Amino acid sequence: MSDWKFFTGGLNRDGQPQQHPLQPIVERPAWRQFMSTADFDQDWQQASEQRWTELRSEQRLDTRSRERGQSFRIRQAGTTGQSDILTAVNSALALRRPLLITGNPGSGKTSLAYAIAYELQLGPVLLWPITTRSTLSDALYRYDAIARLQDTQFDKSELELQTLLAKDKDEDYDRAKIDQLKQGRSLGDYIQLGPVGTAFLPSHLPRVLLIDEIDKSDLNLPNDLLNLFEEGSYEVPELVRQKSNAPMSVRTADEQLPAEIVQGKVTCYEFPLVIMTSNGERDFPPAFLRRCLRITMPDPADSTVLENIVGAHFQQEASDTTWEQVKKEVDPLIVEFAQKLQSKKSSLATDQLLNLVYMVRQSQLSAGNDEQTKADELKALEEILLRRLTSDPGGK
Repeated sequence: MSDWKFFTGGLNRDGQPQQHPLQPIVERPAWRQFMSTADFDQDWQQASEQRWTELRSEQRLDTRSRERGQSFRIRQAGTTGQSDILTAVNSALALRRPLLITGNPGSGKTSLAYAIAYELQLGPVLLWPITTRSTLSDALYRYDAIARLQDTQFDKSELELQTLLAKDKDEDYDRAKIDQLKQGRSLGDYIQLGPVGTAFLPSHLPRVLLIDEIDKSDLNLPNDLLNLFEEGSYEVPELVRQKSNAPMSVRTADEQLPAEIVQGKVTCYEFPLVIMTSNGERDFPPAFLRRCLRITMPDPADSTVLENIVGAHFQQEASDTTWEQVKKEVDPLIVEFAQKLQSKKSSLATDQLLNLVYMVRQSQLSAGNDEQTKADELKALEEILLRRLTSDPGGK
């Protein structure tokens, strides 16, 4: 079998994450093949290559996604829990299975998806943030029936007007315009694929689909996902009813990048890398868990790891003060924060440390403050910014 270690989390000599475009993964389990290679090559290969040329262009990746991908740090193999993360991600890619990541808030679950997309150049992350009202149908596609009704009524009125004007002026009909109005607008103009629907389009490379905080969902949502994860396909009933073999162009979650659907059915060729995050606030049914690979994201409780995480964020900022200058001031804070995490007596998240470091840097840059004033400011900042996440009102 070919090398299956696609995602490495490695860094370049300048300390920035490596980038190497993922190539099509040829080998796949027989039980996870959703479309034959012959059918894909004949019907979808050209469209897929054109789509990925656009998806991998620099203009497609927004600044925030790029920063999140660059700032995430994987601890080296041999550090407890981190080599397991790499193994889980690469196994999910090789096996075409969804990955369920459980961990405390701020442990890096969400950022991992952006790091994978950045390193392997898999385009913008398709994000589906879960709430109690989230439904699979909305994440697959949306059909704007009201807009279609309004346009139909407008076109009908326009057709009547054009007919009357032609008769009144005793002129020939504008046959082309009349025929266009009679035919009506394309049904695809009123359909837009959501993040999940877009992720399952036929493609020779996997999209990264982030289903964030799935434990916040309605109880039935995990069961609703079973068939999609098992079959790799879904239908758009409004297009199925058309009973046409002609491809229908629809909008997608990728701006200005439409896709074609044939006979109202979408079937993936390369299963997307589905990353589902959970804070561990609920259990999931066995049938759902059977279809997923599961891993727990370890807390970054080591001071060296925390220092790398903080440095990765602040090295990207344009500032008159270098990270090395700031590092001397914040090192004691990072060590103290790590000790609190290791004690398990405090429920804290990494972004709270980032907030504290940022404000400490602002305090250090303030002109005219003496050492006692800065010390008092630091104490006040710690009191406000490092409140426990699981606590009584007020965070005490």
